[in-house]
Parts: sequence; structure tokens; C-alpha cells
Amino acid sequence: MNIKRMRNRNHRPGGSNGGGGGTRHQNGQIPLNRNHVFDSNGPEVRIRGTAQQLFEKYLQLGRDATSGGDRVLAEAYFQHAEHYFRILNAMNQAAQQAQQERQERSARTRAPYKQDTDSSPEDEENQNDPQPEAFATTEDATF
Repeated sequence: MNIKRMRNRNHRPGGSNGGGGGTRHQNGQIPLNRNHVFDSNGPEVRIRGTAQQLFEKYLQLGRDATSGGDRVLAEAYFQHAEHYFRILNAMNQAAQQAQQERQERSARTRAPYKQDTDSSPEDEENQNDPQPEAFATTEDATF
């Protein structure tokens, strides 16, 4: 096979992750964000948009089918809407988790600087004092 032809199809010798493709996570899935555009092939329609837009559109189509008396088609639309609702929830959870990780990371990087600036000579003296025990042992307890 011709090497030029292989390179045009994003095939690289020595690995499949060579060039051309989008950013992927370790599990092979494309990371989703709120602006990710989906192509959806729903029952009787083909819709393109973000997860939020598809969710709202399928809900509206389901309501329209219900008011038109087609319960089977309405259920199919509502199932599609539920799928995109789950995608929205997964994106929101991932965003919250990423935000929490960023906060923890920034707290860890700030902590050493705070300790250096906040410590006083009195704190150093108190660190050498033995701390009182919080709980009595069974030997000390009287019944």
C-alpha cells in the first residue's frame, strides 16, 4: 500500500495515535463539553445540536406527538430526550469534579506559602509542648 495514501487517512507507522485525530482521554472517548455538537438520528428526524438543544427538541417533539395522539412515537422521542438528559448530567458531574480537583490542587499549592508566612515564634514554642490526651484510657477510667 502506498505510504502517502496511508498518511492521508491518519495512519502513521508506529502507532495509531499519530496525528490528525482529536484529543482523546485514556479510555478512548472524546471529552465532552457543553458546546459539543451531536448528530442525532431520532425516529423520523435527523437533528444536529448540543446535548441541551437535542434534549429540548426531543421533549417538544414528544409533546407534539402526544397531543397528536401517537403514543408510540411520543415514547420514542421521550426516550431520546432521556438519553440526552443523561449526557447533560454526566457533563455536569464531570465539570463539578474537575472544578473540585482544581480547587484542591490550588489549595495544595497555596498551603506551603501560607505556613511560611503565618507561623510565628509562639507557634513554634507550642509545637514542642506535649498535647493533652483527648480520651481517657480504660486503665484511668473508674466504674
